Amino acid sequence: MTREPRTVLRYSISFKQKVVKEIEEEGLTISEAARRYGIKGGETVQNWIRKFGQNYLLSKIVRVEMKGEKDRVKELEAELKRVKLALADATLNNDVLETIITLASDHYQTDIKKNLGRQPSKAIMPKKDTQ
Repeated sequence: MTREPRTVLRYSISFKQKVVKEIEEEGLTISEAARRYGIKGGETVQNWIRKFGQNYLLSKIVRVEMKGEKDRVKELEAELKRVKLALADATLNNDVLETIITLASDHYQTDIKKNLGRQPSKAIMPKKDTQ
């Protein structure tokens, strides 16, 4: 059970240029040119057009936008940057406050978060003079 060695076809530069020229000047499609010359690779001719052709036959994505749209995109990007910085500052402030609460809870040996909503006991509050 032996396999036949695979045949690798190498095309000369002049042949490639000839095929591309026929596609560009005669209006052949890529598949017609591949059939005419027995080229088997699916993207072989497209690669030749990219390399040797004028590139106008290949599909391109072109984005057209108005000046106002471009300015709006820049404004939105700048606003996004500001919001991200504000979020980072708020997160940092929150972390600092959480650390302060934890340290105070350890120092006073009480759970400050739990006791924060309670009214202080009357023993701690100074008495008002009613006289």
